[in-house]
Amino acid sequence: MHAQQQFDVIVVGAGPAGSSAALALARAGLRVALIERGEYPGAKNVSGAVFYAPGLLAELLPTFWDEAPFERYITRRVLTFLGKESAFSLDFRTRHFAIPPYNGVTVLRPKFDRWLASKAVEAGALLITSTVVDDLLYEGERVIGVQCRRDDGVLYAPVVIAADGANSFLAKKAGLQREFSAEEMSLGVKEVLRLGEHAIEERFNLTGDEGMASEYVGEATGSVKGGAFLYTNRDTLSLGIIVQIASLAQERVRPYELLDRFKQHPAVAPLVRDGVTLEYSAHMIPEGGWQLVPRLVRAGLLVAGDAAALVFAAGIFLEGMNFAVASGLAAAETALEAHRHGDFSTATLMGYRKRLEQSFVLQDLQRFRLTPAFVNNERLQNLYPELLCQAAEQVFRSEGRPRKKLGSTILATLRSKVSLWTLLRDGWQAGRALFF
Repeated sequence: MHAQQQFDVIVVGAGPAGSSAALALARAGLRVALIERGEYPGAKNVSGAVFYAPGLLAELLPTFWDEAPFERYITRRVLTFLGKESAFSLDFRTRHFAIPPYNGVTVLRPKFDRWLASKAVEAGALLITSTVVDDLLYEGERVIGVQCRRDDGVLYAPVVIAADGANSFLAKKAGLQREFSAEEMSLGVKEVLRLGEHAIEERFNLTGDEGMASEYVGEATGSVKGGAFLYTNRDTLSLGIIVQIASLAQERVRPYELLDRFKQHPAVAPLVRDGVTLEYSAHMIPEGGWQLVPRLVRAGLLVAGDAAALVFAAGIFLEGMNFAVASGLAAAETALEAHRHGDFSTATLMGYRKRLEQSFVLQDLQRFRLTPAFVNNERLQNLYPELLCQAAEQVFRSEGRPRKKLGSTILATLRSKVSLWTLLRDGWQAGRALFF
């Protein structure tokens, strides 16, 4: 065994989870290998994301907001219900979110991932790019390293952190994660459009570094279960759709057709007008929530980020990067503790799950565990957004005739397509999923 092949910790995947773990471990003085299958960190990610709670990085990088490649900080959140020819929006904005370290920021993932990985390298981690990890190495039941697809590809470490993304190959090889069903996985299809800084600020009513994150449900994905999003970057827009794979297959529609249809909707077309496509890509997203979280630990191995299905897709919440960073830091703390005690057993590494249970990561996923089923309710997806738009149209319509009270107008619109019993049942489901 060559000396350079022995490390204290091997981290597989240089996304937010892996790079955060590598940074924390290298800062603590451990020998860390950070392995990335792309030509550089972020090469496999399409641009465009919102990083919520970026203050998670403050302990390691106290003034990170002065140097991180953020595009805009989010001061405006919009949730839009799309009908066929109309839209009903809930629009919230606040200056309180404009204060560092900010509530949320838009990022272009290739830039951000590369920057975060560079911080791990500066701290002493060894970054190995263009490298695929084919298997785990074992000593009895304990993971002791990885087998890479390259010359001298055998690397050893008493702890391996698998942060290799959605549908994690390593978590499955280790027997920690089962195969996902098509109902539990979604496909995200994204575009980045160049629009220009001045046009973005005028079109979205923003000033300076302010940004907007907008989510859409209803006609955004037609009859396919899913939703859409639009985020403002410095001089580009990130927009896309996220659709359930099973529903996509059932409806036999191509995802790029859904994206084009979304961009042509009357409420969306004026926002993306004259935009020039710079990037187009797709990736898998584990959106099953609490039900998808695997066993996170076995002797010598921890699973973090998307590899652990730590994605918070709960209706009005669509968060992943913060869950990735938090899990990466928790994995690093656990690995450090294991090194202090010289004990890399399952019992010691179970401290990782305990840390996640004490944080927002598993608490949020558990508390909102009923939300994925509610969000995929056929009526919420395909009926209620249209009825909500119709009710709003009736409320605001002026025809020179006496008006009805708002309650009777809205209820009559809803009752035209849905029974009172169904309304009450869906309301109860919404309450359990999101409110109580």
